[in-house]
Amino acid sequence: MSDLSKITNIEDLRVIAKRRVPKMFYDYADSGAWTEGTYRANESDFQKIKLRQRVAVNMEGRSLRTTMVGQETAMPVAIAPTGLTGMQHADGEILGARAAKAFGIPFTLSTMSICSLEDIAENTGRHPFWFQLYVMKDRDFIERLIERAKAANVTALQLTLDLQILGQRHKDIKNGLTAPPKPTLKNLINLATKPRWCMGMLGTKRRTFGNIAGHAKGVKDLSSLSSWTAEQFDPALSWADVEWIKKLWGGKLILKGIMDVEDARLAASSGADALIVSNHGGRQLDGAPSSIAALPAIADAVGNEIEVWMDGGIRSGQDVLKARALGARGTMIGRSFLYGLGAFGQEGVTRALQIIQKELDITMAFCGRTNIDEVDSSILLPGTF
Repeated sequence: MSDLSKITNIEDLRVIAKRRVPKMFYDYADSGAWTEGTYRANESDFQKIKLRQRVAVNMEGRSLRTTMVGQETAMPVAIAPTGLTGMQHADGEILGARAAKAFGIPFTLSTMSICSLEDIAENTGRHPFWFQLYVMKDRDFIERLIERAKAANVTALQLTLDLQILGQRHKDIKNGLTAPPKPTLKNLINLATKPRWCMGMLGTKRRTFGNIAGHAKGVKDLSSLSSWTAEQFDPALSWADVEWIKKLWGGKLILKGIMDVEDARLAASSGADALIVSNHGGRQLDGAPSSIAALPAIADAVGNEIEVWMDGGIRSGQDVLKARALGARGTMIGRSFLYGLGAFGQEGVTRALQIIQKELDITMAFCGRTNIDEVDSSILLPGTF
């Protein structure tokens, strides 16, 4: 299927991405921890929330435009940081950043990206973007990474708080996940069925973690990089580190990975500009609630003190509207973006954004609203949320 106009939902993109992306990288994006119960709940819990349809309401002049940490955006959606994006499609982070720029929404680069901070800046005309930071034990590396982010025209820093240790991701272990993939017989057989992906990878030099390789002390090749990343995630991360990073960064700070009201209050008192209700896509603590289930209590507790956003399970514009109704000023999409990227590259990302925008616009109208900033829980059917 090459006519993108016939791609009418995110599921269409997922099916094509699964066919075109090597198994270990597709599984990396589209899986969760342990039993994957939380991963599945992120999506299925949205379906339980029902909308109130209104009629005979003037639907003219609709607007989805809003702001996220002061930045104007075409809709309350930003592209979430996703690791190994450049393994879903060659130069994937660059293509995602270009699509986001053209669409008018923020793009967030992961620390564990394949394309580097400098790659994004050079290939998007130094258009402002956001950067997600993992705290490593090597604090000198973190300081240099933040300085590189400033130099690359990053305008907001997302500090991820829920990956001090790695969740039990069984599919990654079974697949022997590495970037680039090791030339095992199993991998070579799978790659032989992905000619588009292979041709793309042959045309780029970006095949490993661009923000780390050549920048971290002692990392010169793939084997040293693997051992460094395995050792460097810092289990001692604390709120004191949040304060340190806030001072070091000096700009807009977003705290990612909040799932508890008590932690939300700590985030609000930290001086951060926004928090993201997120369970890391169900990839960390299996058995935790879905992000949409955790959102209302957190929004009620701190929504007047700090911008509250959410990610996890968003597969449609209706999901974005429901999150907005339950108190999320903004949302972030990870898998929906990756499906588009894996399926069709930059055009696929654009198509994913078009699908979400259209669904959001039409659903908002059916609920009797014409401005996204006027959406609240009154558009939802009581008893379903």
